Amino acid sequence: MRKIITLFLFMSVCSGFSQSEELDSLSIQLAFQNQDSLKVDTSLKLIKLLYETNDFDRAIKYIIESEKLSNQLNYHKGIAEVAYYKALIYANKNDYINAVNGYNKSKALYRQLNDVVGVAKVNNSIGLLEIKRGNYALGLQYALSAIEELEKRNLTNELKLSYSNLAKAYYNINAVDKAIEYCLKAAEIQEQLNDTKGINESNSYLAELFSSRKEHRKAIEYYEKILNSKNANSDSIRRMVYPKLGGEYLKFNDFDKAEKYLVKGYNLNFRNKDKSSFLTVLNNLGELNLQQGRLVLAEKQLTEAGDIAKELNNKKELLRHYKLMKVLDSIKKRFDRAFEWQREYYTLKNELSKNSANVNLKTNNVAKLELDPDFDREETKSKNDIKPEPTNNAVVSESKQKFDRFKLIFYALLAALAIVSTFLILIYLKRNSRIKYTQELEEKNIKIQLQNEAFQEQTKHLENVNNVKDKLFSIVSHDLKDSLSSINGFIDLLKDGSLSREEFDNLIPELSENANSASLLLFNLLNWSKSQMHSLEPKPSLFDVQEVFEDKIKLIEQRMENKGITLVDRSMRDFAYADRSMFEIVVQNLLANALKFSNTGDTITISNRISNGSCIISIADTGVGISKQNLDKLFKSNTFTTLGTNNEKGTGLGLSICKELIELNNGKIWVESTPDVGSTFYVKLPKSKPTA
Repeated sequence: MRKIITLFLFMSVCSGFSQSEELDSLSIQLAFQNQDSLKVDTSLKLIKLLYETNDFDRAIKYIIESEKLSNQLNYHKGIAEVAYYKALIYANKNDYINAVNGYNKSKALYRQLNDVVGVAKVNNSIGLLEIKRGNYALGLQYALSAIEELEKRNLTNELKLSYSNLAKAYYNINAVDKAIEYCLKAAEIQEQLNDTKGINESNSYLAELFSSRKEHRKAIEYYEKILNSKNANSDSIRRMVYPKLGGEYLKFNDFDKAEKYLVKGYNLNFRNKDKSSFLTVLNNLGELNLQQGRLVLAEKQLTEAGDIAKELNNKKELLRHYKLMKVLDSIKKRFDRAFEWQREYYTLKNELSKNSANVNLKTNNVAKLELDPDFDREETKSKNDIKPEPTNNAVVSESKQKFDRFKLIFYALLAALAIVSTFLILIYLKRNSRIKYTQELEEKNIKIQLQNEAFQEQTKHLENVNNVKDKLFSIVSHDLKDSLSSINGFIDLLKDGSLSREEFDNLIPELSENANSASLLLFNLLNWSKSQMHSLEPKPSLFDVQEVFEDKIKLIEQRMENKGITLVDRSMRDFAYADRSMFEIVVQNLLANALKFSNTGDTITISNRISNGSCIISIADTGVGISKQNLDKLFKSNTFTTLGTNNEKGTGLGLSICKELIELNNGKIWVESTPDVGSTFYVKLPKSKPTA
């Protein structure tokens, strides 16, 4: 069992990063879970993950909270699972009583829920616990009762543990064939799971099992498999394998190979002070030197082996030590000492045989019972102790009367069952009729509801279209009318000859400003109305950003000169992937805004750069800036506008159009501004076609 727990620890470390991510994910799910039963289920997943990583303290905290919530909800599945994991943790902490109580509680709940897999998992865990405590016969019975269901469901992790422990249990009751069978099954599953450490442990156990059957070539084959595995360079593996492999070659009198592996094993175990494996090396080296006539060296090694065997209470190796010492002293003609060794040998052998016989006796007694892990041992014992009483005529008569009575009761129950069944069938038919009627009503209600929703959606759409129309007429009748009226006024004065040449020249900038304003207003109105009608479709392509800047600067050069604004062009040749015409609209609007809110002597700076594979364009001005309160109103669908530094008017549509056009091209627009310092508008666009 210790090897299996070590294996789990190794696996947990290897998968630590992914498990940490999974823990974080489950914790977030738990925090946002609304339904209480779902909270319990998510908490159980966390508990399972924490248990698998041996984080028992955190697991217990979740167990306590889940247990409270499950009891409040009367959620039997949750209570069963919580009791099961609590029992597993008690078992890992060697708290046998609490572990068994927890297993029994969870099994009772699983039975109520008809959860066959849950019952099988609990029986398997009880079996492993009993095997771990040395109760091999009882552990076998529980584990075997669970195997069939676990195999049917292909629960590989549970099966891997169960097979390994069944192999250990069968070996300890001298059922070597069965032990080999289950060990091979464990190795097969470990290969499926790519569990290298588990495979090595199974191969080591198989080698020992074949060695116990004196199939030494098979044993050598499995030990060599371990040495050829991925982590064969590990000192811990070689320390364990070399002494045993050397011992197997010794059985064939292949002294060269035996000495080669035993010397390697001696050096490794001596350096690492691994007394258990060092004891095996010393006994095997003692036997090797004994067979080759190096008696002094053999005696030294065997004496040291005897001391370690007594210290570790390793009776198997101590028995071997007594046998080899008897042979050594017999060769040296020290027959009195050889007689002492022989007496020690048979005393210990009889003790071990007695223990083995007791285990076999318990196994045979348990084997006589049915494979039902819920048997009560004391009840079974009391039933077995009842002696049959002698049969006579009175007893036979009484038995017949009892049989007739039971027969009568049986027929009465059968008649009652028929009546009840008829009644239940009628209820069932009536209920089905009511359910069918209810379903028809529900279907009709759903259809009516869908029709209402469609009508509401259509009404909402018409209202939106109507609002767009109202806004459009409002802007056209107010702002566009003012600009056109102003232009018409200039033209009328010119026609009447009311203006001199000098006065006309002075008014040309204002006329140009009004014409530009009307042009930009019409431009924005057209695009805004198209966006509101959902008819804007981008046609992206790769284009040079600097070219767009050059074109748009030409349109505002005269206005900038008239207003006394300086333009700083820091743009460079770079490409963006977007709809060029839409980008031109955005640049024209942003330049117009910068000009509108700049005073004489201010500066407008345009630039672009590359960041994380995107093209970022910026248009900065040293104008009046934007207050924090007004920043929140920008880019909204509602119109928001303020007068420029020369009382220039606007529609409030420009920035909302910019935002929509940029987002249609998978981009982003934002602004940074400080009042009385200036504003900088940023546009971020992709440099290539975005992946889906």
